[in-house]
Amino acid sequence: MTSIAILLPLPLGGTLDYAPGDSASGDAQPEPGTLVEVPLGARRVVGVIWPNRLGANGAVDTAKLKPIRTVLPLAPLPHDLMELISFVADYTLTDPGRVLRMAMSPSDVLDPPPARTILAKACTPPDFKHTPARRRVLDRFTPGLTVAELARRADVSDGVVRELVKAGVLTAVTRSTHDPYPAPKLQFGPALNAEQSAAAQALISAYDTGAFAPILLDGVTGSGKTEVYFEAIFAAVATGGQVLVLVPEIGLTAQWLARFEARFGVPPALWHSDVGAAEKRRVWQSVGAGSVSVVVGARSALFLPFQNLRLIIVDEEHDPSFRQEDGVLYHARDMAVVRARAAGCPVVLSSATPSLETQLNASGGRYQSLALRTRYGGATLPQIVPVDMRAENLPADRWLSAPLREALQATIAAGEQSLLFLNRRGYAPLTLCRTCGHRFACPDCTAWLVEHRFRKELHCHQCGRVEPMPQHCPTCETEDSLAACGPGVERLFEEVSRSFDDARITVMTSDTLASPKATRAAIAAIEAGEVDIVIGTQLITKGYHFEALTCVGIVDADLGLRGGDLRAGERTFQQLTQVSGRAGRAAKPGRVFLQTYDPQNPVLEAIISGDRDRYYALEAGDREAFSMPPYGRLAALILSGADEAAVMDQGRLLARVGPAGADIRVFGPAPAPFARLRGRFRARLLVHADKAVRIQDVLRAWLGRVRRIKGVRVQVDVDPYSFL
Repeated sequence: MTSIAILLPLPLGGTLDYAPGDSASGDAQPEPGTLVEVPLGARRVVGVIWPNRLGANGAVDTAKLKPIRTVLPLAPLPHDLMELISFVADYTLTDPGRVLRMAMSPSDVLDPPPARTILAKACTPPDFKHTPARRRVLDRFTPGLTVAELARRADVSDGVVRELVKAGVLTAVTRSTHDPYPAPKLQFGPALNAEQSAAAQALISAYDTGAFAPILLDGVTGSGKTEVYFEAIFAAVATGGQVLVLVPEIGLTAQWLARFEARFGVPPALWHSDVGAAEKRRVWQSVGAGSVSVVVGARSALFLPFQNLRLIIVDEEHDPSFRQEDGVLYHARDMAVVRARAAGCPVVLSSATPSLETQLNASGGRYQSLALRTRYGGATLPQIVPVDMRAENLPADRWLSAPLREALQATIAAGEQSLLFLNRRGYAPLTLCRTCGHRFACPDCTAWLVEHRFRKELHCHQCGRVEPMPQHCPTCETEDSLAACGPGVERLFEEVSRSFDDARITVMTSDTLASPKATRAAIAAIEAGEVDIVIGTQLITKGYHFEALTCVGIVDADLGLRGGDLRAGERTFQQLTQVSGRAGRAAKPGRVFLQTYDPQNPVLEAIISGDRDRYYALEAGDREAFSMPPYGRLAALILSGADEAAVMDQGRLLARVGPAGADIRVFGPAPAPFARLRGRFRARLLVHADKAVRIQDVLRAWLGRVRRIKGVRVQVDVDPYSFL
């Protein structure tokens, strides 16, 4: 008897061996990727037949193996998805079962779709006796109604309809509630300019080769990158291929979805956290059956079971939200390249501000690079106006400089729209007592509670804790002594409302736009000219095209530069460039007012001068000088537990036997910047290695020789993006 390796979506260290069983026996063994139900203790679990054994199973006594119970009537997981799962598990040092769970999530995607029993008309027997109620049912019958629906329409009881079914006058047909997704219509899009046409033809040529090809689509804001890769989507759909479009934050794509529907006549299938369980099951099973052409989704859509994946688009490839920071720690952009390689298809990385990693891959010839250097339709890039806030002498409760105020007033008078960007939610980042100095902090996290005045609440933005806004200090009990420190978008709204009392103002943050419906409504109001000033966070930095928006004010350009994060400068450059790109995207020119206390900062100088290449050269030089990614390797060990002493003891045990040498160093342990998070104490160790070091092998060997302290969790983060 032959054993079969099964990978279960559980952290079991690898595959388990099973006997074929009656449903899996015979001359033809189930192929790798087949979904099967197997016993596990007293439970039955759905797993996947894996092409090779993972983990140390040792010798297998086939006589003792439990048999596979059932082969599920679903298409097998495709080989490229299984390769991706194996790669992610190996690269991130994660149990492969935990990675598989991402490809089978939510848990009910494998369940049969709910059935709907509808009625159809059959022949009436010659001896059938008609009654007024029965005649009414037949007169008002239309195909596709249920018993209850037809009974209500005819104003009869369900029993009358069931009698007609029993007599054979009507027949009951059971059908799946999963309606098929309509196929995209192959219609021509808008005329492209010369740059766009050349880039689109290059993408189509790469697609036609039917081979792996990583491509950077590098275009300035407003250059029409979306219409370019729509041409590649057109080519894939026309030849029966499936397309995956990854977007960083699905809530930002209302305009993108409208453009897709205008171009292809139908909306794409969606996969993100706001999609309900029933629709996710429909998408998952339709993707696996090959009956859906285009899926647009957040990073988890990368693990859908595409049967004929022929093109992957990563829109805004630089966006940090493509990095998953909990559970399995992976970067969707990088793993999209891995899946494209396994599937043998092109992957298009699109951005106006590419990540340094992607930029270097393109300049080094590892990725093909397509450039769009002019805005579409004759629009010009906005003028950047630096405002040195050191010379403004603003009152303590004001944050808009005189030049920005004048520009806002002029923009309103011209009937145009403005955008104020401040990447800080709520009213104020800190609230304290003026009498005793008490500061409102989260009891479970090393974080201040943020005042949200719209809701009269204090929020912890780390763990989600919410408290009502108190009327007095909890320490000294003094009333009317609480002071808000610093601005958030709600406080900025307050200032703008006072200064421009006739202006129509809207605030766009994840707090005010809690659903795609709310986002669509806000966008529609802006597009209809019902808003004069938009105030928002990073939610509005990219993807939007408002023709009347000509003025952008960056309220605190220095905010993202504070702290010692490796990528702080890069992220700030990308974010401020993107938000600047919202101005002047149509016929009217735009201006961007960049308020800063440090106008000589190299990041801000690059934005002000428009010299992007100089910034990339400076950033790459700094990274290379210190052998930082992408010129070197980093990995972090994040320790957490309820006992602070135990966490630090675990860190010292790890440091004592850590790897050492000329090509690798270990720093720490040290308390994490968020030393307490969700009630757990945290410490970090950082591993820095030369680029040639296979850091996963080093980490496995290191962790394998360290005693684990009970209650302390050790999480590995290869290529960390967050250092908090």
